[in-house]
Amino acid sequence: MCGIVGYIGKKQAYPILIKGLKRLEYRGYDSAGVAMIGECGELNVYKTKGKVDNLTEYCNDKDVSGCVGIAHTRWATHGEPSARNAHPHYSRSRNLAIIHNGIIENYADIKVRLQAEGVEFRSDTDTEVLVQLVEYIMEKKNLPLLEAVQVALHQVIGAYAIAILDRREPRQIVAARKQSPLVVGIGEDEFFLGSDASPIVEYTDRVVYLEDGNIALIRLDEELRVITILGEEQELKVKTVDIDLGQIEKGGYEHFMLKEIFEQPECLMNCMRGRINVEGNHVTLSAMIDHRQRLLGAKRIVMVACGTSWHAGLVGKQLFESLCGIPCEVEYASEFRYRNPVVTKDDVVIAISQSGETADTLAAVQLAKERGAFIYGVCNAIGSSIPRATDTGTYIHVGPEIGVASTKAFTGQVAVLSMLALCLAKERGSVSDEQYGEMVKELTLMPRKMELALKTNEQIRHLAPIFTYAKNCLYLGRGYNFPVALEGALKLKEISYIHAEGYPAAEMKHGPIALIDSEMPVFVIATHDHLYEKVISNIQEVRARGGRVTALVTEGDTRIQKYADHVVTLPDTLECFQPLLASIPLQLLAYHIAVCKGKDVDRPRNLAKSVTVE
Repeated sequence: MCGIVGYIGKKQAYPILIKGLKRLEYRGYDSAGVAMIGECGELNVYKTKGKVDNLTEYCNDKDVSGCVGIAHTRWATHGEPSARNAHPHYSRSRNLAIIHNGIIENYADIKVRLQAEGVEFRSDTDTEVLVQLVEYIMEKKNLPLLEAVQVALHQVIGAYAIAILDRREPRQIVAARKQSPLVVGIGEDEFFLGSDASPIVEYTDRVVYLEDGNIALIRLDEELRVITILGEEQELKVKTVDIDLGQIEKGGYEHFMLKEIFEQPECLMNCMRGRINVEGNHVTLSAMIDHRQRLLGAKRIVMVACGTSWHAGLVGKQLFESLCGIPCEVEYASEFRYRNPVVTKDDVVIAISQSGETADTLAAVQLAKERGAFIYGVCNAIGSSIPRATDTGTYIHVGPEIGVASTKAFTGQVAVLSMLALCLAKERGSVSDEQYGEMVKELTLMPRKMELALKTNEQIRHLAPIFTYAKNCLYLGRGYNFPVALEGALKLKEISYIHAEGYPAAEMKHGPIALIDSEMPVFVIATHDHLYEKVISNIQEVRARGGRVTALVTEGDTRIQKYADHVVTLPDTLECFQPLLASIPLQLLAYHIAVCKGKDVDRPRNLAKSVTVE
């Protein structure tokens, strides 16, 4: 997820662009850059690795004059974070500059074609491929920029929000979108561009939200034009926005954690985009295509991870064993690396890490590689150490996660592991066509069902003060929901500093039941699955000892209300996908309890977002 800003008008563009980048920095902080057409007609591009402050320092002695420009803050998708891969990107002639948010899925094929025509590339990004393609079309077909963009976008597959400058047309910006947001702000004799309205609202409250397949032709002293890729004129739908400038860095949310919890439906769509077909009946992962035989030949799967990623691995273990019939183990990376584990060349080791830099997980990867295992990475951060060290892998593409307590990374990891298990099961023939189709279809419905799960927020916000007194809490679940119990307990510990434990519900009577009394809140994931009756019995055991029960149940459930003090209802789904929904109210519960206790939710004490040391 990257941030796009643009300006064309009578004012100097650079201060507006930099302020806009700072407001969008939550969307990416790997690198940042600006492109401006100067007063003498030159196209100046300045970019640096790191945050926007690095860019402003770099530009201190540069010519930043000009009244038209585009800017970008990057979260890397193709090519490691570096000045070389930072946006904007020049075309070969340096007449064009582009910024881009999204993923061009077929960039490699286009790049090969252009290289055969003599085009040389300066970066590793998919974005540069697009600007080189646009210029190639302009030259070969003698087309103006707008028409060349239309032709180019017919050839690309993927998601994009783009803005392009042509130094020969200094009074124009061409912008387009497909599956990535882009907003045009309409001011007095000026226009603004943004990934969302946050860099715009300081200057105007009139905006046009571009729809999928729309291109905006933004020209100074002319009316804004919006056309389709096919050239059809679109009626302008100007909206009025009202955003509190004091909160826009967090998108209007009080904390990044809350924002990231609510981003999960969109994140899951981003995670599945390009991997599940439009019909919603087939999953394709490039790793399965490129390494089919090696993955099919796995005698055992070993997952190595830490913290929340380890919990995601526990969900994945059940998926791989039940769908694929492959033995699967989930290891704490810190234990795996030090205990002389048995690893063979027939093993597939899956390393799971949000940051891709977790020291213990990286060390576990190196150990497994030395013993001949095939290494598969599941990470969020593009170009980080773990993806570089693995044989193949899949990025979760949920965007930068700023809150230290991981939320959307967990659901992104579970989604990727689900897709991988489905791919592998389909190839192995260990799942019927009917079951495969049902599961893929249900996975595509998860973003919408997550939105429904998020509607529990107000109920949970009102419940949260009840639990601020607690010194200890118990989280119980069975089957696929046992890892959710672990994750819910971890979230509470991380940000509210209340001691909490997650347990398999049936194991409660093998020890933890001794702790239960009226002062011990017990949270039970009791959604409908094949262990539902067993979980009801476990709840009754808690109630018999005076425990206070809050239960997560499936919509329509009336039985558990008899035994629980509080009930939170979730949409129905397949048993294997319940963690994607059940984790959401537990994230919200931890968040609201921490807020009630006055804790620093986004930066809890003693914790770092990426654990790069032992």
